[in-house]
Amino acid sequence: MEQRQELAFLGDYFQGQFILAADPDGEWEILSPGDLRDKVTQASFSYDHIDSACLSARAAYLDWARLGVEGRRPYLQRLKEMYSVHSEELAELISRETGKPLWESRTEAKAMISKIDITLNHSLKLVAEERVENALPGVDGYIRHKPRGVMAVVGPFNFPGHLANGHIIPALIAGNTVVFKPSDKAPMVGQWMARMFDQAEFPPGVFNLLQGKAETGKRLCVNHYVDGILFTGSYEVGLKIQQDTLHHHWKILALEMGGKNSTIIWEDADLDKAIYETLIGAFLTTGQRCSCTSKVIVHEKIADEFTERFYQAAKKIAIGHWTDAKVFMGPLISSEAVEKYLRFQEIAKREGAESLMRGKVLDLPVEGHYVTPSINLVDKFDPKSVYQKSEIFGPNVAIQKVSDFDEALTITNSTGFGLVMALFSKDRSLYEKALIEARVGLLNWNRTTNGASSRLPFGGMGKSGNDRPSAHYAIQYCTVPVASLEDGTPFNPEQSFPGLEFEPQS
Repeated sequence: MEQRQELAFLGDYFQGQFILAADPDGEWEILSPGDLRDKVTQASFSYDHIDSACLSARAAYLDWARLGVEGRRPYLQRLKEMYSVHSEELAELISRETGKPLWESRTEAKAMISKIDITLNHSLKLVAEERVENALPGVDGYIRHKPRGVMAVVGPFNFPGHLANGHIIPALIAGNTVVFKPSDKAPMVGQWMARMFDQAEFPPGVFNLLQGKAETGKRLCVNHYVDGILFTGSYEVGLKIQQDTLHHHWKILALEMGGKNSTIIWEDADLDKAIYETLIGAFLTTGQRCSCTSKVIVHEKIADEFTERFYQAAKKIAIGHWTDAKVFMGPLISSEAVEKYLRFQEIAKREGAESLMRGKVLDLPVEGHYVTPSINLVDKFDPKSVYQKSEIFGPNVAIQKVSDFDEALTITNSTGFGLVMALFSKDRSLYEKALIEARVGLLNWNRTTNGASSRLPFGGMGKSGNDRPSAHYAIQYCTVPVASLEDGTPFNPEQSFPGLEFEPQS
């Protein structure tokens, strides 16, 4: 396999330039999870840069906000051009740092480009100025949306470009400035984004980049100059952000967290479609999506046929290095992720689940964090089960038979997470029942749990979020609604309140 060149680490980006730490507080190396011989870069971080980046964003804020949407629009359009010209470079970086197949990384690069168009041409309508005639008798009212200030964006590893970009683009067009901390597992994707902002000639300080590990993210979130935190990641980290900022009541928190998602397959389902879609739901991105399918709840009349065919198809999934065009599944992100994945195989077994397909470390010619998919058969729903309610973030799925739709919904609602559910059935009444009773923020009918549209809101209930849906709705948490009464009428003393002895001078 071709040996790739180690990439130059440029440091943090603030005040319109890349700055390497003179005296780093720490450093770490990035090895590609798809090929551990491939050293992507040697990164470093400095805690002193956190204040500098936040002050850079604060200094740029008012001038950027005063430009208005139409003044900011050309910058975003230039950024789209930069994204488009360099999209293949981005896709290879994503694959190299995360291990996901190149074809999948290309879809992520395209989604980042599309996000700019969707935000400018679709989502901005949600915060358009609105005139309310006679909001009070004879007085017109206006609803406008203004920016919040400095937004900290804390990104994940699984979509290191797209999910962070989903916060950054609406934040910027709304008039905020941004300090972006990418995942420490994908720093070069973050660096690529900073280069694109630089080449698009954004004013210094509008976009800033901070590299680092968990402590850098914590210090950024509690920084006094930050007005909002836009986070995508696990429930545990999102909860920690909420706890750390408990007394920072002025900060808006938009927390996109995990999922433990169910697919319900009913007796009248198109079985071919249900099997294919559920394979995608369970194993795309090696199960490292918050929207992946973790639980498959199948009507008992078709459960045996579904299970056998699903198992046979899962055995044929192509696993390998991201450069192979025929690969569907790449590696897990790290050795820690592999250890967690294997540990949950044992937890499932200890709690009585039957292993239909055992997840194991896969020995390939190229050394990486490769594992096989796993399927467990759950005989009985147990609300106290660790396996049945935990997000594993790997290619594992549990299959369970039911005969009653209410039972299927009970299982769906049992985990505390509430991101997405899929239903395969021709019966619309079941779908409409689920719309009310399934405690999720996304419900798909005859479509798998993952693969969301940026033209729709994306967010969950319970442990999956804090009622700040992203995607199309992201523009809303990036703004403050301002209500105004605009009264152009002269003073009328006859309308004075009783008890006020006020005499006009004119």
